Amino acid sequence: MNVKVAPYGEWTSPISARTLVTGVRTLSYPTLVGDEVWWAEDRPDEAGRTAVVARRADGTLVDLLPAPWSARTRVHEYGGRSFLPVPVGTGVALVFANAADQRLYRLDPGAGAPVPLTPPPESPRALRYADPVLSPDGTRVWCVRERHVDGDLDRHLVSVPLAGSGAADPDRVREIVGGSRFLAHPRPSPDGTRLAWLAWDHPNMPWDGTQLRVGRLAPDGTVPEWSTVLGGPSESVFQPEWDGDDHLVAVSDRSGWWNLYRVPAAGGDPTPLYPAAEEFGAPLWRLGATTWGRLGDGRLLCVHGTGTQRLGVLDPATGTMDDLDLPYQTLFPNLHVAGSRAVLVAGSPRLPTAVVTVDVPTRRHEVVRTAVDPQVLPDPEWLPVAESTSLPGPDGREVHVHIYPPRNPEYTGPPDARPPYVVFVHGGPTSNSPAVLDLAKAYFTSRGIGVLDVNYGGSTGYGREYRERLAGRWGVVDVEDAAAAARALVARGDADGARLAIRGGSAGGWTTLCAVTSTDTFAAGTSLFGVTDARRLAEITHDFESRYLDKLLGADVLANDTRSPLHRADQTRCPVLLLQGSDDPVVPPEQAEQFRSALVAHGIRHALIVFEGEQHGFRKADSIVAAAEAELSFYGQVMGFHPPGVPVLELTG
Repeated sequence: MNVKVAPYGEWTSPISARTLVTGVRTLSYPTLVGDEVWWAEDRPDEAGRTAVVARRADGTLVDLLPAPWSARTRVHEYGGRSFLPVPVGTGVALVFANAADQRLYRLDPGAGAPVPLTPPPESPRALRYADPVLSPDGTRVWCVRERHVDGDLDRHLVSVPLAGSGAADPDRVREIVGGSRFLAHPRPSPDGTRLAWLAWDHPNMPWDGTQLRVGRLAPDGTVPEWSTVLGGPSESVFQPEWDGDDHLVAVSDRSGWWNLYRVPAAGGDPTPLYPAAEEFGAPLWRLGATTWGRLGDGRLLCVHGTGTQRLGVLDPATGTMDDLDLPYQTLFPNLHVAGSRAVLVAGSPRLPTAVVTVDVPTRRHEVVRTAVDPQVLPDPEWLPVAESTSLPGPDGREVHVHIYPPRNPEYTGPPDARPPYVVFVHGGPTSNSPAVLDLAKAYFTSRGIGVLDVNYGGSTGYGREYRERLAGRWGVVDVEDAAAAARALVARGDADGARLAIRGGSAGGWTTLCAVTSTDTFAAGTSLFGVTDARRLAEITHDFESRYLDKLLGADVLANDTRSPLHRADQTRCPVLLLQGSDDPVVPPEQAEQFRSALVAHGIRHALIVFEGEQHGFRKADSIVAAAEAELSFYGQVMGFHPPGVPVLELTG
């Protein structure tokens, strides 16, 4: 093959914007159901519908939930686990939260349509349910209920009859326990006499401080009293599970790392099971997240690591860890264990993210479903080879990054040129960008545009100290780390320092706009549903994050609002692209619209695209395609290259 020399950014590629949504799905919450595997998958080509899929024992795949039903919960707005397999007669029924009205439904095997289990709310989506488990007697579903009433809300763990009587009689949906603004992980004891759960209150987020509570179930099915057995305002507890009737095992970061502990259910000192400077837990952005489970022989199967993850078998009796040899380095917090088998969602830079089963005794794994159809996935030669490393940041601190250089088997850049790079900054900001095969990144790299993915200070996966670097310094540390990493890449000779862009969604949009209004590092910035006015956001955003800024910015900064990009828009150093959903409840459209107005007032080159019907993150195929093409055209216009086959985005100013 003759390799052509062409300017970076002008290489042709088989990875089109339409490739990003064709045969592509997001996989989550895999569950072992006898000889079957069930999971949820978001489908952009079905208007973002969340299907529940099963692989039968004979290997066939079936949609358990017919269109247009969609299993998606909006508890905390970010949702989480929305379905539960429930034994009925000789089969298994599907209980799920329906996206359209947020009611719980049950779909029996062979039934033509689901039947409601919970009452209709007085106003649309005012009653929401998530994180379901089966009650000890098998007649009810216990879950988190979020109730919106007169502009406020409350949350309880509730008991929903599987027979359906709660659909017509709201009193049959019984409140088990409340007591805090936020509740998660309901877990009944094996003997059915006690309940364990997590709780926390404003201003904490779940990675700041949570409590593991245990209470005895009264004859009427409520928990009138409880005690806290682990955690507190500065200790984050994650995923409690019972270890017999008198102990629990849970993840806590009391050591500075999310490690596993055995805890007496009646209270007492926790016992560390495997003390290590690595993470066994994850930030609880979505309810129902899990990173460990108990095997049939009493050992624990654990996702653990620092930055990247491994799957290991921990023997609590000896304190030894035996890691399995899997070809994946990113293991998402969706682990389910049953007997000697497990299922999880796993990914790597070279293999597509997939639902994977693992047979622990034989160490064999099997791919059940990939996030990209094999016939759509490009040949490996079109995909970037990731370098996971750290680059020097300000004041001698290290910045964790994944570097994806340009790669195209048919093209190379001019010998005297360096490629443009786009710096990706993740949302959250208390989150993490893993090293996985991502067609959205390959969309750029296959055209000659590198990607630098930055896990700035404040990211998870590197211990509590790294996670708390952002406390009071959001918009400072993240910007410094992103800019320093980009400059370090230029100093290595990998990137063109005059053609660096930065982009991010949600909190990543805030970092992007802070960067382009406070540094000269970047030639372009793209904000996807990003925060522009922190004080206003604190007033109108959803409840889950309404006090998040207290810690990220601090009371003084928030009160004076000296850091928000909106209030220094006149200092914007480069063109800006704003991409926004019209129905976003987390970062409402006014945030982007007001920043656009400020750019207009100061004559700064920009574009704003609002996608109708989209919320926080784009789920529809047409929105994803249009956003990708607009972003590529934007970088071409600003950085001086002409991407072939992409509609030209009209810029203003």
